[in-house]
Amino acid sequence: MSKILIIDDEEDLVALLKDSLESRGHVVSVAYDGDNGLKMAHEQPDLIILDIMMPGMNGYELCRRIRDAVHCPILFLSAKRSETDKIRGLALGGDDYIVKPFGLRELLARIDAHLRREKRAAFLNQSLQRVWIRSGKMAIDLRARQMKIDGHLIPLTKKEFDIVELLSLHAGQVFSREQIYEKVWGYDAEGDAATVTEHVKNIRAKISARDPDTEYISTVWGIGYRFNKII
Repeated sequence: MSKILIIDDEEDLVALLKDSLESRGHVVSVAYDGDNGLKMAHEQPDLIILDIMMPGMNGYELCRRIRDAVHCPILFLSAKRSETDKIRGLALGGDDYIVKPFGLRELLARIDAHLRREKRAAFLNQSLQRVWIRSGKMAIDLRARQMKIDGHLIPLTKKEFDIVELLSLHAGQVFSREQIYEKVWGYDAEGDAATVTEHVKNIRAKISARDPDTEYISTVWGIGYRFNKII
């Protein structure tokens, strides 16, 4: 059983999703606009289904405002179908992007896949013998899923931390954008490896604000990215 929050102004669609998810044993909360969705998101659901075009605050803005505080998967569900829209949603911290109209069975399968992935990640994090990774002024707490520079907490989104975790656990190894996308987003995700570039750019900007003189993540031109172990 998982706690799922649906934020969408289409009442008939919301009712269908709510009934389908509750029949599978989930606890479902509903918000019909971004403002109420913002309040309910801070109750820390296990997964959020988020529309983009809503009255008041749109889904993009809502995702941006909650991502640093909410670490569960966010699935965009939208009639906006251009590649630019999808990349924007993923770059803001979305974990998946599903275009309306959609197949209900496929959506339920994607929800199940994201929930399973979260449970596996939680189990692995709890069982990690290695808790801290240190490099220069950086300290990464794998269990708390936090990164600090010189003692200052760096606010990372879920996907940003997943990328940092992947690279730092394999310091010195070069990962292509496609490899990072597959390992962090999953093989069944619909998206573009180009979103990895945006996430790495955001990570670097946040790190640079505290330690502008150290290159923790290097670009290996034509290949991908590498985490640097700094003494």
